[in-house]
Amino acid sequence: MKKLDNNGFSLIEVVLILVVIVMVGALGWYSYSKKQDNKNADGGPSNNSEKSSDVIWTGNGEGWSSTGGTAPDCGDGPEFKMPVDISKVTSVLYPGQKRGGNYKAHGGFLFGGSKQNEVEVVAPIDSHLIKASRYIEQGEVQYFMVFSVPCGFAYRFDHLLTLTPEFQAVMDKLPKPEVDNSRTTNIDPPIKVKAGTKIATGVGFKTNTGVDFGVYDVRQPNEASKRSDFAKEHANFKEFDYYGVCFLNYFDSSTTSLLKALPGGDQSAGKTSDYCE
Repeated sequence: MKKLDNNGFSLIEVVLILVVIVMVGALGWYSYSKKQDNKNADGGPSNNSEKSSDVIWTGNGEGWSSTGGTAPDCGDGPEFKMPVDISKVTSVLYPGQKRGGNYKAHGGFLFGGSKQNEVEVVAPIDSHLIKASRYIEQGEVQYFMVFSVPCGFAYRFDHLLTLTPEFQAVMDKLPKPEVDNSRTTNIDPPIKVKAGTKIATGVGFKTNTGVDFGVYDVRQPNEASKRSDFAKEHANFKEFDYYGVCFLNYFDSSTTSLLKALPGGDQSAGKTSDYCE
């Protein structure tokens, strides 16, 4: 006669049940481990890259340095998503040119047909908000933000007009805006922002709808900075001028082609650029 436990199962049946449970658990763990291995092999996040996602790059006026671990490798650079609706862009401001009497390492997008500055701006890539400012220009409060990308890039927006509530709450903690004083304040701790996060719903001025956008490869100075004339002229503006790149080249190929087909936004400088070929 089989010996039964209190629940009516024999000892042999109990042992068999336990063996089955152990085997199912082992198979489940093996399957999970294989999925993780395949994910890493396909370029997904590994343990190291997950740690490096919190790498922060900051500029000191001369150059840039990182904290938070080893930066992930992104080769010639990461791929950015368009931060604005490309169908609304009517012309492109090119980076690395003189506009309005001043040198601009950043470019931007102009929206000639937009109504009442209603243009949404989103984060083009996973990043961290590292510094920002609010200031008054042409009688309106404008917002300027700089973001760090873990693999060694940075990007910036300027002339943001209407922010989402989340970002407005951050900007409300900055010093009171002053006329033409765009001095930045470090965001401490930096705020992690996922690609696609909506930052603003309005840009520019009532008489000029546009937003500045600049991209910087902060891992090493750019080619323009190697020219003696450029190096001398921009010696006091190394943080951005020495690291600016042609942001048009960091989108997917179809987006890059569409942007390059648009006219240059500045009537005098056109598509002249120290960074773009």
